[in-house]
Amino acid sequence: MTMYQTVTEADTQLRDGTIKLHGPSGFEGMRKAGRLAAQILDAMVDLVQPGVTTGQIDDVVRQMTLDGGAVPATLGYRGYTHSCCTSVNAVICHGIPGDKVLRDGDIINIDVTPLLDGWHGDSSRMYLVGDVPLKARRLIDVTYECLMIGIDKAKPGARLGDIGAAIQAHAEKHRYGVVREFCGHGLGRLFHDAPEVVHAARAGTGPELKSGMFFTIEPMINLGKPGVRMMEDGWTAVTRDRSLSAQFEHSIGITEDGCEIFTASPKGLDRPPYA
Repeated sequence: MTMYQTVTEADTQLRDGTIKLHGPSGFEGMRKAGRLAAQILDAMVDLVQPGVTTGQIDDVVRQMTLDGGAVPATLGYRGYTHSCCTSVNAVICHGIPGDKVLRDGDIINIDVTPLLDGWHGDSSRMYLVGDVPLKARRLIDVTYECLMIGIDKAKPGARLGDIGAAIQAHAEKHRYGVVREFCGHGLGRLFHDAPEVVHAARAGTGPELKSGMFFTIEPMINLGKPGVRMMEDGWTAVTRDRSLSAQFEHSIGITEDGCEIFTASPKGLDRPPYA
């Protein structure tokens, strides 16, 4: 049976399997953290160019996070030593920044999570590097559509399975693979919490959505089959068939009559091309 817990800002919140229900102060905290995440991703539009390294991206993310009065939640998380994840081409998620040079035609997902005043703003977007082939652009378009179709299902009284079912149907209509090994998650004062938000599911199943729930929706869609292979570093996940992969992520809160997107771009730069 699904357990819910109404929490206040002063409560000590534990990763205990309960789904947290937040009040107005939680929404305000998430708005601030989410806005900073969005502003950082907005700044990536001009930075992502052929010749830039993923390590340079990480440096800018870290400095912008600190300048915004936050700390990168990923820095030191389970031994991770970077301020963001940079997933290029066939990397599904958790790509580690370093010396890799972006080249014309690449696609990259940048995933950031500033921790601001105790609240996590978790978001990612895809970026086009130079002249990107049409098949990659189409994958990115459909992946963004999957995210927004999932968000459209996020409202009180719906089930978590409704989100995954809608995402899966749209992706598979285009003959793309939906990654099962990674999913969205509850968040707030905790980085990763209940519930798990799967992106391939059966409608009408899973916990009921209630006002005050905070979680991410972050579909990972492959140009080929959905299979995943983990690299030896223990973090980087790649497509088993080496096909391209794309992902978008928003942090949202369930309201009385729908949901609020905490990580929407202040400049309207939510999907490429970011002209």
